[in-house]
Amino acid sequence: MTGNRVVVYKGPGEVSVESTDYPKLELPGDVAKGFGLKTAAPHAAILRLVATNICGSDQHMVRGRTTAPIGQTLGHEITGEVVEVGDDVLFLKEGDICSAPFNIACGRCRMCNEGKTGVCLNVNPARAGAAYGYVDMGGWIGGQAEYVMIPFADFNLLKFPDRDQALEKIMDLTMLSDIFPTGYHGAYTAGVTTGSTVYVAGAGPVGLAAAYASQLLGASVVIVGDMNAERLRQAESFGCETVDLSSGADLADLIEPIVGEREVDAAVDAVGFEARGHGAGAKEAPATVLNDIMSVGRAGAGLGIPGLYVTGDPGAVDENAKIGQIGVRLGLGWAKSHHFTTGQCPVKRYNRHLMNLILADKAHIADAVNATKISLDDAPRGYEEFDKGAAKKYVIDPNGMIPA
Repeated sequence: MTGNRVVVYKGPGEVSVESTDYPKLELPGDVAKGFGLKTAAPHAAILRLVATNICGSDQHMVRGRTTAPIGQTLGHEITGEVVEVGDDVLFLKEGDICSAPFNIACGRCRMCNEGKTGVCLNVNPARAGAAYGYVDMGGWIGGQAEYVMIPFADFNLLKFPDRDQALEKIMDLTMLSDIFPTGYHGAYTAGVTTGSTVYVAGAGPVGLAAAYASQLLGASVVIVGDMNAERLRQAESFGCETVDLSSGADLADLIEPIVGEREVDAAVDAVGFEARGHGAGAKEAPATVLNDIMSVGRAGAGLGIPGLYVTGDPGAVDENAKIGQIGVRLGLGWAKSHHFTTGQCPVKRYNRHLMNLILADKAHIADAVNATKISLDDAPRGYEEFDKGAAKKYVIDPNGMIPA
Protein backbone atom coordinates (compact mmCIF):
# COMPACT_ATOMS: atom_id res chain seq x y z
CA MET A 1 0.00 0.00 0.00
CA THR A 2 1.22 3.49 -0.78
CA GLY A 3 2.15 5.90 1.98
CA ASN A 4 0.95 9.44 2.51
CA ARG A 5 2.41 12.86 3.23
CA VAL A 6 0.71 15.62 5.21
CA VAL A 7 1.45 19.16 6.41
CA VAL A 8 2.10 19.25 10.18
CA TYR A 9 2.25 22.09 12.72
CA LYS A 10 5.67 22.05 14.41
CA GLY A 11 5.38 25.10 16.65
CA PRO A 12 4.70 28.81 16.27
CA GLY A 13 5.64 29.90 12.76
CA GLU A 14 6.75 26.47 11.61
CA VAL A 15 5.18 23.73 9.50
CA SER A 16 6.70 20.76 7.73
CA VAL A 17 5.62 18.09 5.27
CA GLU A 18 5.91 14.68 6.91
CA SER A 19 5.36 11.06 5.93
CA THR A 20 2.48 9.26 7.57
CA ASP A 21 0.37 6.16 7.07
CA TYR A 22 -2.00 5.79 4.18
CA PRO A 23 -5.50 6.49 5.53
CA LYS A 24 -7.81 3.69 6.60
CA LEU A 25 -11.59 3.48 6.47
CA GLU A 26 -11.72 4.05 10.21
CA LEU A 27 -12.97 6.69 12.62
CA PRO A 28 -10.47 8.52 14.84
CA GLY A 29 -10.14 6.72 18.16
CA ASP A 30 -11.50 9.59 20.24
CA VAL A 31 -14.61 9.83 18.08
CA ALA A 32 -15.30 6.10 18.14
CA LYS A 33 -14.70 5.85 21.89
CA GLY A 34 -16.52 9.07 22.71
CA PHE A 35 -19.72 7.98 21.00
CA GLY A 36 -19.47 4.25 21.57
CA LEU A 37 -19.10 3.57 17.84
CA LYS A 38 -17.24 0.89 15.96
CA THR A 39 -13.89 2.04 14.62
CA ALA A 40 -14.54 0.55 11.18
CA ALA A 41 -16.10 3.13 8.83
CA PRO A 42 -17.69 1.35 5.85
CA HIS A 43 -19.52 4.63 5.17
CA ALA A 44 -16.20 6.37 4.35
CA ALA A 45 -14.20 7.05 1.21
CA ILE A 46 -10.56 7.81 0.58
CA LEU A 47 -9.67 10.69 -1.71
CA ARG A 48 -6.51 11.36 -3.62
CA LEU A 49 -6.17 15.12 -3.23
CA VAL A 50 -6.54 17.11 -6.43
CA ALA A 51 -6.38 20.46 -4.65
CA THR A 52 -6.17 21.57 -1.03
CA ASN A 53 -5.82 25.14 0.16
CA ILE A 54 -4.13 27.13 2.92
CA CYS A 55 -6.76 28.91 5.01
CA GLY A 56 -6.54 31.84 7.40
CA SER A 57 -7.92 29.54 10.08
CA ASP A 58 -4.87 27.31 9.59
CA GLN A 59 -2.70 30.39 9.96
CA HIS A 60 -4.15 31.14 13.41
CA MET A 61 -2.89 27.74 14.54
CA VAL A 62 0.49 28.14 12.91
CA ARG A 63 0.98 31.51 14.59
CA GLY A 64 0.51 29.76 17.93
CA ARG A 65 -2.75 31.56 18.59
CA THR A 66 -4.76 28.46 19.45
CA THR A 67 -4.24 25.49 21.75
CA ALA A 68 -3.18 23.29 18.82
CA PRO A 69 -0.56 20.76 19.95
CA ILE A 70 2.75 20.20 18.22
CA GLY A 71 2.12 17.54 15.59
CA GLN A 72 -1.37 18.76 14.68
CA THR A 73 -2.02 17.85 11.05
CA LEU A 74 -3.37 20.67 8.93
CA GLY A 75 -5.80 21.28 6.11
CA HIS A 76 -9.57 21.36 5.84
CA GLU A 77 -10.13 22.66 2.28
CA ILE A 78 -10.35 19.42 0.35
CA THR A 79 -11.08 18.54 -3.27
CA GLY A 80 -10.16 15.09 -4.46
CA GLU A 81 -10.62 11.98 -6.57
CA VAL A 82 -12.29 8.95 -5.00
CA VAL A 83 -9.81 6.05 -4.92
CA GLU A 84 -11.51 3.77 -2.39
CA VAL A 85 -14.98 3.42 -0.92
CA GLY A 86 -16.38 1.42 1.97
CA ASP A 87 -19.04 -1.21 1.51
CA ASP A 88 -21.80 1.13 2.70
CA VAL A 89 -20.98 3.91 0.21
CA LEU A 90 -23.73 3.61 -2.38
CA PHE A 91 -23.58 6.63 -4.67
CA LEU A 92 -19.88 7.31 -5.25
CA LYS A 93 -17.34 5.35 -7.24
CA GLU A 94 -13.63 5.37 -7.93
CA GLY A 95 -12.64 8.19 -10.27
CA ASP A 96 -15.34 10.63 -9.12
CA ILE A 97 -13.99 14.10 -8.34
CA CYS A 98 -15.65 15.67 -5.33
CA SER A 99 -15.56 18.62 -2.97
CA ALA A 100 -15.55 17.88 0.76
CA PRO A 101 -17.10 20.51 3.04
CA PHE A 102 -14.65 21.46 5.76
CA ASN A 103 -17.33 20.67 8.35
CA ILE A 104 -17.55 16.95 9.00
CA ALA A 105 -21.16 15.86 9.43
CA CYS A 106 -22.87 12.55 10.12
CA GLY A 107 -26.05 13.31 8.16
CA ARG A 108 -28.08 11.60 10.89
CA CYS A 109 -28.30 13.86 13.95
CA ARG A 110 -30.77 16.61 14.79
CA MET A 111 -28.40 19.37 13.64
CA CYS A 112 -27.70 17.70 10.29
CA ASN A 113 -31.41 17.15 9.74
CA GLU A 114 -31.94 20.87 10.36
CA GLY A 115 -29.21 21.76 7.84
CA LYS A 116 -26.79 22.92 10.55
CA THR A 117 -23.93 20.72 9.46
CA GLY A 118 -21.33 22.99 11.06
CA VAL A 119 -22.49 21.82 14.48
CA CYS A 120 -23.04 18.10 13.89
CA LEU A 121 -23.50 16.25 17.19
CA ASN A 122 -21.86 12.93 16.29
CA VAL A 123 -18.37 13.76 15.02
CA ASN A 124 -16.58 15.40 17.94
CA PRO A 125 -16.98 14.27 21.56
CA ALA A 126 -15.61 17.58 22.89
CA ARG A 127 -18.21 19.91 21.36
CA ALA A 128 -20.66 20.24 18.49
CA GLY A 129 -18.96 20.42 15.11
CA ALA A 130 -15.81 18.97 13.59
CA ALA A 131 -13.32 19.72 10.84
CA TYR A 132 -10.35 18.04 9.22
CA GLY A 133 -6.93 18.93 10.59
CA TYR A 134 -8.04 21.42 13.20
CA VAL A 135 -7.53 21.88 16.93
CA ASP A 136 -10.33 20.66 19.20
CA MET A 137 -12.30 19.46 16.19
CA GLY A 138 -12.40 15.72 16.78
CA GLY A 139 -8.92 14.50 15.87
CA TRP A 140 -9.61 14.06 12.15
CA ILE A 141 -6.46 13.91 9.99
CA GLY A 142 -5.82 17.02 7.90
CA GLY A 143 -6.29 17.32 4.17
CA GLN A 144 -3.15 19.21 3.17
CA ALA A 145 -1.93 15.81 2.14
CA GLU A 146 -1.71 13.34 -0.71
CA TYR A 147 -4.65 11.26 0.58
CA VAL A 148 -7.41 11.80 3.13
CA MET A 149 -10.31 9.79 4.57
CA ILE A 150 -13.82 11.29 4.32
CA PRO A 151 -16.45 9.77 6.68
CA PHE A 152 -20.16 9.52 5.85
CA ALA A 153 -19.06 10.02 2.27
CA ASP A 154 -22.46 9.81 0.56
CA PHE A 155 -23.64 12.70 2.73
CA ASN A 156 -20.49 14.80 2.87
CA LEU A 157 -19.07 14.67 -0.64
CA LEU A 158 -20.34 16.87 -3.46
CA LYS A 159 -19.64 15.06 -6.73
CA PHE A 160 -18.84 17.15 -9.79
CA PRO A 161 -20.95 16.04 -12.76
CA ASP A 162 -18.19 15.87 -15.37
CA ARG A 163 -14.57 14.94 -14.65
CA ASP A 164 -12.99 16.88 -17.53
CA GLN A 165 -14.99 20.01 -16.75
CA ALA A 166 -14.09 19.71 -13.08
CA LEU A 167 -10.37 19.57 -13.83
CA GLU A 168 -10.70 22.51 -16.20
CA LYS A 169 -12.34 24.63 -13.50
CA ILE A 170 -10.57 23.13 -10.50
CA MET A 171 -9.06 26.42 -9.29
CA ASP A 172 -12.59 27.76 -8.83
CA LEU A 173 -14.12 24.50 -7.63
CA THR A 174 -11.51 24.02 -4.91
CA MET A 175 -12.95 27.11 -3.20
CA LEU A 176 -16.24 25.25 -2.57
CA SER A 177 -14.80 23.36 0.41
CA ASP A 178 -14.68 26.51 2.54
CA ILE A 179 -14.05 30.11 1.52
CA PHE A 180 -16.61 30.55 -1.25
CA PRO A 181 -19.51 29.20 0.86
CA THR A 182 -18.09 30.89 3.96
CA GLY A 183 -17.88 34.27 2.27
CA TYR A 184 -21.32 33.76 0.77
CA HIS A 185 -22.68 32.77 4.19
CA GLY A 186 -21.28 35.97 5.69
CA ALA A 187 -22.95 38.12 3.04
CA TYR A 188 -26.20 36.15 2.90
CA THR A 189 -26.75 36.10 6.66
CA ALA A 190 -26.01 39.81 6.78
CA GLY A 191 -29.00 40.26 4.49
CA VAL A 192 -27.17 41.39 1.37
CA THR A 193 -29.63 41.65 -1.50
CA THR A 194 -30.40 43.64 -4.63
CA GLY A 195 -29.15 47.19 -4.23
CA SER A 196 -27.56 46.73 -0.78
CA THR A 197 -24.62 48.81 0.34
CA VAL A 198 -22.13 46.52 2.07
CA TYR A 199 -19.02 46.90 4.20
CA VAL A 200 -16.64 43.92 4.41
CA ALA A 201 -13.93 44.09 7.06
CA GLY A 202 -10.80 42.30 5.89
CA ALA A 203 -9.35 41.75 2.43
CA GLY A 204 -7.93 38.31 3.06
CA PRO A 205 -9.34 35.40 1.04
CA VAL A 206 -12.57 35.07 3.07
CA GLY A 207 -13.15 38.83 2.96
CA LEU A 208 -12.60 38.84 -0.79
CA ALA A 209 -14.98 35.89 -1.12
CA ALA A 210 -17.59 37.74 0.97
CA ALA A 211 -17.17 40.82 -1.22
CA TYR A 212 -17.50 38.76 -4.40
CA ALA A 213 -20.53 36.95 -2.98
CA SER A 214 -22.10 40.32 -2.15
CA GLN A 215 -21.80 41.25 -5.80
CA LEU A 216 -23.43 37.95 -6.81
CA LEU A 217 -26.28 38.73 -4.40
CA GLY A 218 -26.88 42.06 -6.13
CA ALA A 219 -25.17 44.64 -3.91
CA SER A 220 -24.95 48.10 -5.42
CA VAL A 221 -21.72 48.99 -3.61
CA VAL A 222 -19.26 46.75 -1.81
CA ILE A 223 -16.63 48.47 0.35
CA VAL A 224 -13.68 46.46 1.65
CA GLY A 225 -11.56 47.72 4.56
CA ASP A 226 -8.02 46.62 5.37
CA MET A 227 -4.56 47.97 6.15
CA ASN A 228 -2.76 45.89 3.52
CA ALA A 229 -2.42 47.89 0.30
CA GLU A 230 -1.79 44.81 -1.87
CA ARG A 231 -4.92 43.10 -0.61
CA LEU A 232 -6.98 46.27 -1.12
CA ARG A 233 -5.78 46.39 -4.74
CA GLN A 234 -6.95 42.79 -5.12
CA ALA A 235 -10.42 43.83 -3.93
CA GLU A 236 -10.42 46.69 -6.42
CA SER A 237 -9.53 44.26 -9.23
CA PHE A 238 -13.11 42.95 -9.32
CA GLY A 239 -14.94 46.20 -8.74
CA CYS A 240 -14.96 46.78 -4.98
CA GLU A 241 -14.51 50.15 -3.35
CA THR A 242 -11.85 50.16 -0.65
CA VAL A 243 -10.93 52.03 2.52
CA ASP A 244 -7.43 52.05 3.97
CA LEU A 245 -7.72 51.67 7.72
CA SER A 246 -4.04 52.38 8.27
CA SER A 247 -4.90 56.09 8.00
CA GLY A 248 -6.50 55.95 11.44
CA ALA A 249 -9.52 57.89 10.16
CA ASP A 250 -12.99 57.18 11.51
CA LEU A 251 -14.57 54.38 9.48
CA ALA A 252 -17.82 56.29 8.96
CA ASP A 253 -15.82 59.24 7.58
CA LEU A 254 -14.24 56.89 5.02
CA ILE A 255 -17.55 55.32 4.00
CA GLU A 256 -19.54 58.54 3.63
CA PRO A 257 -17.90 59.78 0.40
CA ILE A 258 -18.55 56.41 -1.23
CA VAL A 259 -22.21 55.79 -0.40
CA GLY A 260 -23.35 59.31 0.52
CA GLU A 261 -24.08 58.43 4.14
CA ARG A 262 -22.19 57.20 7.16
CA GLU A 263 -23.84 53.77 7.35
CA VAL A 264 -24.34 50.68 5.21
CA ASP A 265 -27.18 48.21 4.84
CA ALA A 266 -25.11 45.14 5.76
CA ALA A 267 -21.66 44.39 7.13
CA VAL A 268 -19.37 41.36 7.33
CA ASP A 269 -16.53 40.60 9.75
CA ALA A 270 -13.99 38.53 7.83
CA VAL A 271 -11.12 39.24 10.26
CA GLY A 272 -11.86 37.55 13.59
CA PHE A 273 -10.04 37.51 16.89
CA GLU A 274 -6.62 38.72 15.73
CA ALA A 275 -8.04 42.11 14.72
CA ARG A 276 -5.97 45.23 15.23
CA GLY A 277 -7.07 48.76 15.92
CA HIS A 278 -7.03 51.40 13.18
CA GLY A 279 -3.96 53.35 12.17
CA ALA A 280 -0.42 52.52 11.15
CA GLY A 281 1.24 50.39 13.81
CA ALA A 282 -2.03 49.84 15.68
CA LYS A 283 -1.87 47.11 18.31
CA GLU A 284 -4.10 44.07 18.50
CA ALA A 285 -7.58 44.89 19.78
CA PRO A 286 -9.78 41.83 19.21
CA ALA A 287 -13.17 43.58 19.46
CA THR A 288 -12.28 46.25 16.86
CA VAL A 289 -14.03 44.76 13.86
CA LEU A 290 -17.17 43.71 15.70
CA ASN A 291 -17.49 47.22 17.07
CA ASP A 292 -16.77 48.69 13.64
CA ILE A 293 -19.52 46.79 11.91
CA MET A 294 -22.02 47.72 14.61
CA SER A 295 -20.92 51.33 14.28
CA VAL A 296 -21.44 51.56 10.51
CA GLY A 297 -24.36 49.13 10.19
CA ARG A 298 -27.61 51.05 9.88
CA ALA A 299 -30.48 50.47 12.28
CA GLY A 300 -31.91 47.03 11.59
CA ALA A 301 -28.81 45.90 9.69
CA GLY A 302 -27.55 42.34 9.53
CA LEU A 303 -24.01 41.50 10.57
CA GLY A 304 -22.40 38.37 9.16
CA ILE A 305 -19.47 37.10 11.23
CA PRO A 306 -17.53 34.35 9.41
CA GLY A 307 -14.31 35.67 10.99
CA LEU A 308 -12.97 33.15 13.50
CA TYR A 309 -13.29 33.65 17.27
CA VAL A 310 -11.88 31.06 19.66
CA THR A 311 -12.34 29.96 23.26
CA GLY A 312 -8.62 29.38 23.81
CA ASP A 313 -5.93 31.86 22.68
CA PRO A 314 -2.63 31.61 24.56
CA GLY A 315 -1.23 34.64 22.71
CA ALA A 316 -4.12 36.99 23.49
CA VAL A 317 -3.62 40.56 24.66
CA ASP A 318 -5.19 40.00 28.10
CA GLU A 319 -6.57 37.30 30.37
CA ASN A 320 -10.16 37.81 29.22
CA ALA A 321 -9.26 37.53 25.54
CA LYS A 322 -7.43 34.26 26.25
CA ILE A 323 -10.85 32.65 26.77
CA GLY A 324 -12.59 34.59 24.00
CA GLN A 325 -14.09 37.26 26.24
CA ILE A 326 -13.58 40.57 24.44
CA GLY A 327 -14.89 44.14 24.75
CA VAL A 328 -17.79 44.11 22.31
CA ARG A 329 -20.21 47.07 22.50
CA LEU A 330 -23.25 44.81 22.53
CA GLY A 331 -25.40 47.68 23.77
CA LEU A 332 -24.77 49.51 20.51
CA GLY A 333 -25.87 46.53 18.45
CA TRP A 334 -28.90 46.05 20.69
CA ALA A 335 -29.90 49.70 20.41
CA LYS A 336 -29.70 49.49 16.60
CA SER A 337 -31.67 46.19 16.46
CA HIS A 338 -28.87 44.41 14.66
CA HIS A 339 -28.98 40.70 14.01
CA PHE A 340 -25.75 38.69 14.17
CA THR A 341 -24.85 35.35 12.62
CA THR A 342 -21.70 33.64 13.90
CA GLY A 343 -20.05 30.24 13.74
CA GLN A 344 -18.89 27.80 11.11
CA CYS A 345 -20.53 28.13 7.73
CA PRO A 346 -22.75 25.10 7.04
CA VAL A 347 -21.07 24.49 3.70
CA LYS A 348 -23.64 22.01 2.39
CA ARG A 349 -26.30 24.73 2.53
CA TYR A 350 -24.57 26.56 -0.31
CA ASN A 351 -21.96 24.47 -2.10
CA ARG A 352 -24.15 22.84 -4.76
CA HIS A 353 -25.65 26.14 -5.94
CA LEU A 354 -22.26 27.82 -5.95
CA MET A 355 -20.88 24.86 -7.92
CA ASN A 356 -23.61 25.42 -10.49
CA LEU A 357 -22.58 29.06 -10.86
CA ILE A 358 -18.96 28.02 -11.44
CA LEU A 359 -19.83 25.32 -13.94
CA ALA A 360 -22.12 27.72 -15.82
CA ASP A 361 -19.21 30.19 -16.02
CA LYS A 362 -21.07 32.75 -13.92
CA ALA A 363 -18.68 32.79 -10.95
CA HIS A 364 -14.91 33.23 -11.10
CA ILE A 365 -13.97 33.08 -7.46
CA ALA A 366 -10.37 31.99 -8.17
CA ASP A 367 -9.70 35.30 -9.91
CA ALA A 368 -11.31 37.26 -7.08
CA VAL A 369 -9.07 35.70 -4.42
CA ASN A 370 -5.99 35.47 -6.67
CA ALA A 371 -5.69 31.68 -6.44
CA THR A 372 -2.05 30.64 -6.76
CA LYS A 373 -0.91 27.04 -7.25
CA ILE A 374 1.99 25.59 -5.26
CA SER A 375 3.29 22.07 -4.63
CA LEU A 376 2.89 20.17 -1.38
CA ASP A 377 6.60 20.63 -0.70
CA ASP A 378 6.12 24.39 -1.07
CA ALA A 379 3.45 24.48 1.67
CA PRO A 380 5.88 25.90 4.30
CA ARG A 381 6.72 28.76 1.92
CA GLY A 382 3.03 29.34 1.26
CA TYR A 383 2.35 29.63 4.99
CA GLU A 384 5.25 32.05 5.41
CA GLU A 385 4.18 34.31 2.55
CA PHE A 386 0.52 34.22 3.57
CA ASP A 387 1.48 35.20 7.11
CA LYS A 388 3.33 38.22 5.71
CA GLY A 389 0.13 39.40 4.02
CA ALA A 390 0.45 38.11 0.45
CA ALA A 391 -2.69 38.92 -1.53
CA LYS A 392 -3.01 35.33 -2.68
CA LYS A 393 -5.02 32.22 -1.95
CA TYR A 394 -2.53 29.37 -1.97
CA VAL A 395 -3.81 26.20 -3.67
CA ILE A 396 -1.70 23.13 -2.99
CA ASP A 397 -1.40 20.53 -5.78
CA PRO A 398 -0.24 17.42 -3.87
CA ASN A 399 -0.43 14.91 -6.70
CA GLY A 400 0.29 17.02 -9.79
CA MET A 401 -3.32 16.80 -11.01
CA ILE A 402 -4.09 20.51 -11.51
CA PRO A 403 -3.72 21.37 -15.22
CA ALA A 404 -1.02 23.87 -16.13
